[in-house]
Amino acid sequence: MKLKQYLPDAMMLMLFSMILLASFFPARGQFAAGIDQVSVGMIALLFFMHGARLSREAVIAGLFHWRLHLLVLSITFAVFPLLGIVLKPLLQPWLTPELYLGVMYLCVLPSTVQSSIAFTSVARGNVPAAVCSASASNILGIFITPVLVSLLVKTGDAGPFSWEPVLKIVNQLLLPFVAGQVLRPLLRKVVDRHSVFLKKLDQSSILLVVYVAFSEAVVQGLWSKLPLSLIGTLLLVSALILAIIMVFAVLTSRLLGFNRADSITILFCGSKKSLASGVPMAKVLFAGGAAGIVLLPIMLFHQLQLMVCTVLAQRFANQSEGE
Repeated sequence: MKLKQYLPDAMMLMLFSMILLASFFPARGQFAAGIDQVSVGMIALLFFMHGARLSREAVIAGLFHWRLHLLVLSITFAVFPLLGIVLKPLLQPWLTPELYLGVMYLCVLPSTVQSSIAFTSVARGNVPAAVCSASASNILGIFITPVLVSLLVKTGDAGPFSWEPVLKIVNQLLLPFVAGQVLRPLLRKVVDRHSVFLKKLDQSSILLVVYVAFSEAVVQGLWSKLPLSLIGTLLLVSALILAIIMVFAVLTSRLLGFNRADSITILFCGSKKSLASGVPMAKVLFAGGAAGIVLLPIMLFHQLQLMVCTVLAQRFANQSEGE
């Protein structure tokens, strides 16, 4: 069981399988155009089902813990991006401009939902507050992430701020999400009954988008531009960012007087970045093969955060049982 904690999960193995498939058999021509349209439809369906599954009652249960939510959102959408900017002089000599773009994109993404709540629960944290914070991060991220992309991620190449990425996200992601929330009273029983199938649908959507994005990147010469040695560098960069953010979350929550349960929630909700949101957003925000390279940092960070948080959550749980 200890060894299993450090192995890639099934989803990561499937993601890397899609990269390999796209590397050797990239989608081209009419086939590429066809599956690109399919991926757009599946992304819309993905966010529609996210809206239908999100429990308003669970969110309301933790809604009034505003100090905790404000700190989590500040870490997610302010401290992370600032860290990416501060580390730029250190990272640029080691990473290509495209990979640094991916690191900055990682820094402006919202937090995860399911894993943040799951780790908080295992670690004996404040679960209702985790549900509210993680959900709020994902919903607000639909607006905040494209704004930060325009302001920070593309500033050097794309000129002044543009509302176009925000409008794209609203049309392709937010509207389906809102439709799912509106129809939740009608769909709740169906969603609960078929939760396993819907999880597989989520995963299939992400895998398809990854295949499409990396196919475009491979056709444009991805592997001639990206030496495999840089993957190890990316892992070190991900570990550095995760360590700094976790230390910041722990120290800040203590300085502000949060209790143990709230501090655990802040740690797990504030230090995470969502692959499930990052993949479809990248498909909308980055044209052509750029999305493939941009997604590499979040894919590696995702696996690293799962391994680290698994160990920490179990340690917190053991400490709680020993008290």
